[in-house]
Amino acid sequence: IIMFGGNKLDITKLSCEFVVRFLTETDINAIYDLSITNSIYYQYCPPFVTKESIIEDMRALPPNKTYKDKYYIGFFRHTKLVAILDLILDYPNSSTAFIGLFMLDKSDQGKGTGTSIINECFSYIETLGYSCVRLAFAKGNRQSEAFWKKNGFVEIGIESKKDTYTAVVMQKELP
Repeated sequence: IIMFGGNKLDITKLSCEFVVRFLTETDINAIYDLSITNSIYYQYCPPFVTKESIIEDMRALPPNKTYKDKYYIGFFRHTKLVAILDLILDYPNSSTAFIGLFMLDKSDQGKGTGTSIINECFSYIETLGYSCVRLAFAKGNRQSEAFWKKNGFVEIGIESKKDTYTAVVMQKELP
């Protein structure tokens, strides 16, 4: 079992509305059930999700990072997984938090739930001294692009060619 997250972030402070906890391999079925509702994501960022690919995502780290910097967490309404957040602290620098993945259950999309979750997260992250949040979306995925732009992210002119898509880097300065 991988132990995620150091003592820098108290994940319980990321949301007042949802129960927030680390996701582990015991959550694979819930993560899979949420992920398969997001077919548009996988059209632009193939291949389609499998239980094996979830485990790979859980273990994935950017260069020079360790699991103490990684927060692979779930937001729960009662016992239902509503959102997944893969957050890497101090990447690519000490003032930046990086979102490797944010995925919301399809049934909660279009209701302000995603915006509410990330706004609460960013408010807390800012109190820890972070000045910006960075992420990448798969080029051509208008749904992801529109969501992040609506939430104050701007493209910063960096694109990275991956095996099956091009990642477009976006950033948001925290107030």
